[in-house]
Amino acid sequence: MAQCGTILAMQLDIESLRALLAVLDHGGMTAAAKRLNMGQSAVSRKIQRLEDRVGRPLLIRDGHTLRPTRDGRALLADARQMVELHDRSVARLNTSDLTGMVKLSCNGEVDTAQVASLLGTFKCQHPGAQVEFRLDHSGNLIDWVDTGEIDVAVFQLIADQVRPTDIVLWTEQIHWATSITAPFADGAVPLIDFGDHCYYNEFTLGILERGGIDHDVVFSAASSIDVCSAVRAGIGIAVLSDRYITDDIVYWKPPTELEALPKVSQVIRIVPGERPDAVAALVETIQAELTQGRVAA
Repeated sequence: MAQCGTILAMQLDIESLRALLAVLDHGGMTAAAKRLNMGQSAVSRKIQRLEDRVGRPLLIRDGHTLRPTRDGRALLADARQMVELHDRSVARLNTSDLTGMVKLSCNGEVDTAQVASLLGTFKCQHPGAQVEFRLDHSGNLIDWVDTGEIDVAVFQLIADQVRPTDIVLWTEQIHWATSITAPFADGAVPLIDFGDHCYYNEFTLGILERGGIDHDVVFSAASSIDVCSAVRAGIGIAVLSDRYITDDIVYWKPPTELEALPKVSQVIRIVPGERPDAVAALVETIQAELTQGRVAA
């Protein structure tokens, strides 16, 4: 009887099991923390709590990696099934009876992987609703939502152009950026932009011209990921926000002083008029998914 009582007293919480699986599936605490959108210390505490409850270690460090102990391996299959069953049950309870089609467009500042993730979340929560998605430049998105061609647009614009009805996801400063290996300190500047329809060109080209800096567009891409790749490769300079500045992408120091670049805001803009329930639900999902771990300026 004492043994049975001990077994019943051992409570395995789902989030600790999820943390254990993430550590083993993604190769360590750091990767697991990023996957779970939490701090590394929080992941470590969850693992420690799980080990305290079972009364034995579940992970062992092997060089720079973590691998399961014998008890950890024995727990893995059941842990995965418990987490999957929990998530299916939660998803089933969270589903709604919303129906209808919502047309959504985003610009290239939003990672398509993030869009896919939020659309997956929305579909799980509202299986009866449908979303038609397309990616395009901010300028086109502004026109489409104003004319009613799309229902919801997520795009970037200069901060002082934000409308009172826009939902601001974040605001950030933009800068000239280059590869740490390519300072471009003199001569004509090779410019990387976001294509002919990029609204940055409306002010960046004028700033360079007024500063007396010759430039040639050498690379165009629709997304920040592609632009960053070109900058990192040393192809030219580009306009990027602070979050893209890293060890290999640095602030560009122009040979002459230039006018300051503005702040920009990523916003949600909704077609004018009555807001259907499906549109409101999608907007709520976008806000929750895209602002995780981000502090608006």
